[in-house]
Amino acid sequence: MAAAALYLGAAVVGGLLAVLLRLPPLVGFLAAGFALGAGGAPELPYLEAIADFGVVLLLFAIGLKLDVRTLLRREIWLTSVVHMVLSVAMALGFLGLLTVVGFGLVADESFGALALVGFALSFSSTVFVVKVLDDRSDTTSLYGRIAIGVLVMQDVAAVVFLSMSSGEAPSPWALLLFLLIPGSWMLHRIWNRVGHGELQALFGVFVAVVLGYGLFELVGIDGDVGALVVGVLLASHPQAGELSRSLMTFKDLMLVAFFVQIGLHGTPHLLEVSLALLLLLLLPFQVAAYAVVLWFMRLRRRTSFLGGLVLSNYSEFGIIVVAVGASSGLLEEQWVVVVSLAVAFSFGLSAIVNRRGVELATRLSRLLPVRDSDRLHPEDRLVDIGDADALVLGLGRVGASTYSRLRDEYGLSVVGVEHDRTRVVALEDEGYEVVRADATDLEFWTRVQRAGRVKVAVLAMPFHNANLIALTRLQAAGFTGRVAAVARYDDDVAELERHGADAVFHLYGSAGFALADHAAEVLLPGRSGPPPAHPPASPGDELDVLDPLKPRDLPG
Repeated sequence: MAAAALYLGAAVVGGLLAVLLRLPPLVGFLAAGFALGAGGAPELPYLEAIADFGVVLLLFAIGLKLDVRTLLRREIWLTSVVHMVLSVAMALGFLGLLTVVGFGLVADESFGALALVGFALSFSSTVFVVKVLDDRSDTTSLYGRIAIGVLVMQDVAAVVFLSMSSGEAPSPWALLLFLLIPGSWMLHRIWNRVGHGELQALFGVFVAVVLGYGLFELVGIDGDVGALVVGVLLASHPQAGELSRSLMTFKDLMLVAFFVQIGLHGTPHLLEVSLALLLLLLLPFQVAAYAVVLWFMRLRRRTSFLGGLVLSNYSEFGIIVVAVGASSGLLEEQWVVVVSLAVAFSFGLSAIVNRRGVELATRLSRLLPVRDSDRLHPEDRLVDIGDADALVLGLGRVGASTYSRLRDEYGLSVVGVEHDRTRVVALEDEGYEVVRADATDLEFWTRVQRAGRVKVAVLAMPFHNANLIALTRLQAAGFTGRVAAVARYDDDVAELERHGADAVFHLYGSAGFALADHAAEVLLPGRSGPPPAHPPASPGDELDVLDPLKPRDLPG
């Protein structure tokens, strides 16, 4: 128990220090791991198992959001293959240069060994990338979907390598895993019976760990792939998003163990630290390679750099690859420590860079040639919102209710902005006018400003950071209308107001006011009060963001 308290204390202190330095907490967790490793902290039983559990749940959650058909798109599979070849070539060239200058550890390795190190450094971290995308609410954006698709392709390549390096092919019984495809019908039926509480979360953990990880490991296939696969099989269920959200806190806590344990791969020496830091010099070239390849896939310059920046890190799979190489005698054992350090350092550097990733991608986009809009990827062309009076950004339950009321009760011409393709199609079928776009895109807001009639923008995206970025982009484009936003926490409300939002509504507090109005209307029918709102579909829908934004108060 004392060891567990030590690890918990180090993680909390590291996370708090990172936040105070305006860095993501995971940088502090990594630093805590290195401090524990360097200080000779006692081994914590089950730490690795907890970390593995977190990764399994993370991959299962990815699968719940993944459309497997996207992996067949050229911008995913071709980008993955071309970038891996370029990455290995760049690493070989760089390590070869270090060999020429006589850098220790590198100078004694063979060409094949250096190629294996280059292969290990060609992967990006699934755990890290998905965390960044989740924090930005960009998992379903175009560049987010491409990034996740590339990660899946890289994971497949890693699994193939690990299977070949072990010298053992998957068991013939692995063919029985195809029965999971028709079996998913039964899983859907069971899921319909479990409700919305703790049993649903337990069902998700069972499917991810037992049917996903356990079954695949049993037949000689990496269990992480199994967790991803069963997530994909369940992705079409109506409650897939709800299950993903219910597992989020549980998964995030376990991923703390993952980041802490990265720092425990041995005590580094100066030579190993120096080489790990030198390997970070490859990351800008990897960003450039991703950006150029994605630009050739007809993506916009900004989208290309966003994808490159979010993928600009080394992967935990790289540690596994060099560990297997070292155990097979292909590499020196020191490479495990070097690559572990490089992975950890890359997380810290990438976290700092991606904190300003949207702004940085906008600036870097000038380095690539401009392409006409009609020659761009169909999903990445600029959109025009026409003659709308109001924009609603984010069409979840709150956003969709806001859209309906602005249109039906206030008589405004409303356009919704949503980047989730499935959601856009469903809303269009219900009669909503929706454009599929990224609300954090400066170019989109420039187009909105040219439209000239928009009087009010409602920021109703589910994540605070996404609303904050959209507000900044809107202001940078010169938007002069009114801005309303939603927030879950008091400090989020204060931050949005500080950045210039005209009205910010506390999601839970406003729901309480609306509930009180409904209760008073029932109990005191003769007493005058606020006009009744439409019956909400859920507590989140009781938020009324309209009173301060009545048509007579709008500019123009």
